[in-house]
Amino acid sequence: MAGRLQDKVALVVGAGSVGTGWGNGKAAAVLFAREGAKVFAVDVRAQAAEETAALIAAEGGTAIAHQADATSGEAVKGAVGACLAAWGRVDVLHNNVGASEPGGPVEMSEETWDSNLSLNLRPAFLACKHVLPIMERQRKGSIVNVSSVAGTRWIGRSLVAYQAAKAGLIQFSRAVALQYARDGIRSNCVVPGLMNTPLVARRVAQQYGGGDVEKTVRERDALCPMGRMGDAWDVAYAALYLASDESKYVTGTEIVVDGGLTARCV
Repeated sequence: MAGRLQDKVALVVGAGSVGTGWGNGKAAAVLFAREGAKVFAVDVRAQAAEETAALIAAEGGTAIAHQADATSGEAVKGAVGACLAAWGRVDVLHNNVGASEPGGPVEMSEETWDSNLSLNLRPAFLACKHVLPIMERQRKGSIVNVSSVAGTRWIGRSLVAYQAAKAGLIQFSRAVALQYARDGIRSNCVVPGLMNTPLVARRVAQQYGGGDVEKTVRERDALCPMGRMGDAWDVAYAALYLASDESKYVTGTEIVVDGGLTARCV
């Protein structure tokens, strides 16, 4: 199965990790490179992008690190232009930017609502805005967006802006898929459930677990039908399938990676 992305150029937005270990974007970027892709690794933190590119280089792969704020139109335009200047094409666009803020409509501030919607939706919109014309010229391309089960089900906590945004991202992906289907461009979502990534320690445990990471992990593991959370590699392998030509007749849909969580949340 080696070489599933051989000679393809993959632009990964959100290719770093917020802490030690493997985040979804970091794992996807490294996996894409292992399968033969040249990876253009974009992250808001230069150090995070550089770490991912260095890991790829250490394994003999090819990567360029690029710092950019994925919510800035000019920054995203610059990142896409730099990728095009380096390698002349974009075969895979992987959008992996997002984060949640707790609260429902009453307790959440307008500012938090606006900023969380922007963080979770705007990067995919901007990246598609600048990559789709390239893929149109190529008559081929795969867009893989990362949503969340929070956009499809109530999973026990109110994250109203995040829930709305991740639901919106699924429909955004479907709309792009149908608009560009006859241009050879595919657009799909990976929909992760509860995943054990550095975000658990850096954000989730602080929001809901009183800062107790071990307790938060135990509680999240217990919620999963398989008795444990997934990890970033579970998400990355789903993204790899959608990025590769193995899924050449798959568009406008979602792959749920949640260990059965949403199967019982009906």
